[in-house]
Amino acid sequence: MTHTDQTLVFDADDTLWENNVLFERVIDGFLDWVAAPAGRDGARALLDRIEAANAAALGYGSAVFRQSLADCLRQLNDDRTPTAAELDRIDALLTPLTWRGEVELIPGVADTLGALAARHRLLLLTKGDLDEQQAKVDASTIAHHFRSVHIVAEKSVDTYQQLTAELGLDPDRTWMIGNSPKSDIAPARLAGLRTVFIPHEHTWVLEHQELGPDEATLQLAAFPELLRHF
Repeated sequence: MTHTDQTLVFDADDTLWENNVLFERVIDGFLDWVAAPAGRDGARALLDRIEAANAAALGYGSAVFRQSLADCLRQLNDDRTPTAAELDRIDALLTPLTWRGEVELIPGVADTLGALAARHRLLLLTKGDLDEQQAKVDASTIAHHFRSVHIVAEKSVDTYQQLTAELGLDPDRTWMIGNSPKSDIAPARLAGLRTVFIPHEHTWVLEHQELGPDEATLQLAAFPELLRHF
């Protein structure tokens, strides 16, 4: 099928460029440090619970992630406050997340966006810390393909409804494209948009959600496959 003159709204992290794999590498290093092999699964489950609570209360980004690691270390040590040396070690683990020189685009993203922008209206909708997300957008070299960029604290049904109203979008001709069932697909569908789900093997565990069959959701294996449909 071919849809002409559509509005395509793209997620950023783990849809356009690699993101969560960087956090997973930090977590691996953290667990190597704090958890014996027999306790690794339990420590990871604890960290996941802490991340979920902190994301709900504080939002997203490397600063919140640092807080989650410190909170996890404290709970693993019977509520002992981490020492200055331990916090320094956490900061050392976080070093790869604080460098904003460039982002690693998902294979095929640059060429695919260039072709899509020639025949559709492209928008970027990403959630997280404003400064961090804007730094990634600026470093990506692909921002010029988007008519507008929207950085929000959370992606909810209200987020999609407000975007639709603000830009005067036609829900039947607007597609949200992303890797997160929880943030990109489910709330966009509830807001009346069409959706494209492109799974990523490193999608954050807190973004996982079961998706039922839905004729308005297209599932693709790789980003360049968008050109076959749009």
